[in-house]
Amino acid sequence: MTQELDNDLLLRALLRQPTPRRPLWLMRQAGRYLPEYRATRARAGSFLAMCTNPEYACEVTLQPLDRYALDAAILFSDILTIPHAMNLGLEFEAGEGPRFARPVRTAADIERLPLPDPARELRYVVDAVSLIRRELRGRVPLIGFAGSPWTVATYMVEGGGSKTFGAIKRMLYGAPRDLHRLLAHLARATILYLNAQIEAGAQAVMLFDTWGGALTPAQYREFSLHYMGEICASLRRESQGRVVPRIVFTKGGGAWLERTAAIGCDAVGVDWTTDLADARRLVGDRVALQGNLDPAALHAPPEVLRAEVLRVLESFGRGPGHVFNLGHGITPDVDPERVAVLVEAVRGYRLDGG
Repeated sequence: MTQELDNDLLLRALLRQPTPRRPLWLMRQAGRYLPEYRATRARAGSFLAMCTNPEYACEVTLQPLDRYALDAAILFSDILTIPHAMNLGLEFEAGEGPRFARPVRTAADIERLPLPDPARELRYVVDAVSLIRRELRGRVPLIGFAGSPWTVATYMVEGGGSKTFGAIKRMLYGAPRDLHRLLAHLARATILYLNAQIEAGAQAVMLFDTWGGALTPAQYREFSLHYMGEICASLRRESQGRVVPRIVFTKGGGAWLERTAAIGCDAVGVDWTTDLADARRLVGDRVALQGNLDPAALHAPPEVLRAEVLRVLESFGRGPGHVFNLGHGITPDVDPERVAVLVEAVRGYRLDGG
């Protein structure tokens, strides 16, 4: 699928190449805050039905691009598609989040886990990527993604979301070899999955390490960062004559940015608890940075929101290598008009050649 891009600012910025303005996209830019998303979800019947239907996934992926002048699309999917393909009985309960009917708690549970084939068990994601690329017609790049092995493992072991991570931390302390076997298996599955997304047309890929911040520094290096490094090293580097940038994002990982930047990724996402100027000093010129407006700023009055956007832009400073984003995803209670204010403010910020 060879296709010229009308707007390649995101790809250039992720590779620290000069751009005339800061590119932007937003985590969870396709979501419940948009009335058109809620209408599609009502037609689909459930969140999982949207994820597993390429036509619905494509429709939802494109919705924010039709409303806002964003510089990237991100595949509409979920970080739990891999364990869903492992037949663990994933369901999304209203108001409760994801739940697994069959959590992974023992060495025998880990031994039984299959290695999903993206061409079969995850075909709906691959087909969605191909369809989205076709429907984008080169407007902007498409970002593919997966959850980090550690983050996906937390849901598999806990059986759903958790505030204390008691089950997986008992495994970490009491049966670390079992946990490493699980994480290594998930890393292999993620490499296959992301490479299949790249093959189908994803032009950048991102690893979401949502729960890495729940670990100690030493645990983060051993149980999360190590496996994300393995994945980055094994991903297809080029597609259709262009480098495919790799983004790594650990929520709550500001103290470890320097180590994260050293694993072989092209860009590191930064949450809102770290100043971008400090992040830039830590990573130097090794990687681009992505972020990092506090998502709650979208509830502020327009003039306050514009000031917060400017503060983030100025905190990075001049020069290439910044993609504007939130420090985490848009929440469902955000007014879509506030997102329009944000997009306008970022696009109005001019750079002197980079």
